[in-house]
Amino acid sequence: MRRNTSISRGAFYKGVLLAGCLAFAVAGCAPGPAYRRATVPLAPAYQEAMGAQWVPASSESATLREDWWMQYHDATLNRLEAQVDASNQTLAAATANYFAARAAMRAARAQYWPAATLAPSITQQRIAAIAIPGIKNTGFETAEYQFPLTASWEPDLWARVRKTVASSFYAAQASAAERANVRLLAHAALAAAYFELRGVEEQQCILQETVHAWQQEMDVTRHLYRHGLSNEEALAAVESQLKASQAQESLLYSSRAQYLHSIAVLMGESPSRFKLEPGSEPISLPVTPTGVPAELLQRRPDIAEAERMMAQANAQIGVARSAYFPNVTLSGTAGFQSLSAANWFLWPSRFWSAGPSAAETLFDAGARRANVQQYRSLYDAAVANYRQTTLTAFQQVEDQLAALHALAATRVQQQAAVEAASRALSETQTRYAAGLDPYVNVLTAQITWLSYRQNEATLQTQQQIASVQLIEALGGGWNASELPSRKQVVHIKTP
Repeated sequence: MRRNTSISRGAFYKGVLLAGCLAFAVAGCAPGPAYRRATVPLAPAYQEAMGAQWVPASSESATLREDWWMQYHDATLNRLEAQVDASNQTLAAATANYFAARAAMRAARAQYWPAATLAPSITQQRIAAIAIPGIKNTGFETAEYQFPLTASWEPDLWARVRKTVASSFYAAQASAAERANVRLLAHAALAAAYFELRGVEEQQCILQETVHAWQQEMDVTRHLYRHGLSNEEALAAVESQLKASQAQESLLYSSRAQYLHSIAVLMGESPSRFKLEPGSEPISLPVTPTGVPAELLQRRPDIAEAERMMAQANAQIGVARSAYFPNVTLSGTAGFQSLSAANWFLWPSRFWSAGPSAAETLFDAGARRANVQQYRSLYDAAVANYRQTTLTAFQQVEDQLAALHALAATRVQQQAAVEAASRALSETQTRYAAGLDPYVNVLTAQITWLSYRQNEATLQTQQQIASVQLIEALGGGWNASELPSRKQVVHIKTP
């Protein structure tokens, strides 16, 4: 009897060893398709070049600095931008989402290891008098003391866990890229709002001079009308211009308040308490290196996010295909069991059981096939989204380059117009001083000069906004090499 038990145990151990060897032998099987980055239409330069072809996208090193707003040499802007990283709530939410994605990957990696459960219990029960048929008894009470430790492990035979971990890793990288994109958009939005604010302030200064000039012309025209040297039509025309300029002042006040509120929210502050003194320092436009599409556009964080989401969708196909294979589990239970507390943890009270098990779905009405088709379609959607994101990025760079080129040419012409109007005003003032022209001519020339200055100020603001939007379209100095590695996702502690 003892010999048979020994043989039985030996056969059992051999079976377990064989099952383990089989598990490791087939653990390299990967049912999912190999990932290949989708191709994108790539032109050799940021112009309407002929012969564009489909090639794999790549990420190159950045040439823009990360704190790109420093290139405008505005101390106030630098101070405001520094607050974005610390207090912007949209960025804080994106950061929290990234940490959640990292935690999800660590949870997925836990499936590589066995799970153990300890479930001690004490059960007191009474057996009824008629509970055992054929045996007469008056009933009795008994207690059962258990201290079982259960462990189970599902070897990753079909790469389900590996694909799940890969999917979680790609999702974490996509979340990191999304956070970088949110940060870029927040900094760019603040810079744009700041330049709009300064542009409005410049417009307000010019408009104050304009209103004062129209008021002077109104007084002169009214004086001439009273002495019969003008008519009601001229008086009404001047009054309408004065009222229109005054109305424009009110609109500019509202615009400045809105840009100020926008800056406050981007900085994570209450708009009701945020204040900013008007600025007077000139803002210089930086020279932005654009490079070529293959070198620069692939540095955009939104493109990196779309590409990582494409990789995640590909990994999910492998997870879905692993459902076609049986689930193999190695499990065991050991512990102590006794009817007496005094004997609970004695060696004779020990028990154990162990062995492998397998489960294979024989019929599911096509659920697994449909699941695989679902993830294939999601992968196709991710590919299309990646390509569309890249095409949109090309368009945005081209749009801003065209805008900057047109604005530069227009501003040169407008500056020439301002200079010509200034010379005309100076000449009119000279003629008025010599008694050759009436003062109303001086006012008219002054109003024309102010109008041209206002147009120039508008063009300057548009140039600054287009410059910011170009930097935003180029990725703002971000680089795909900043995406976290597996080690960084798993081991770096969350603050």
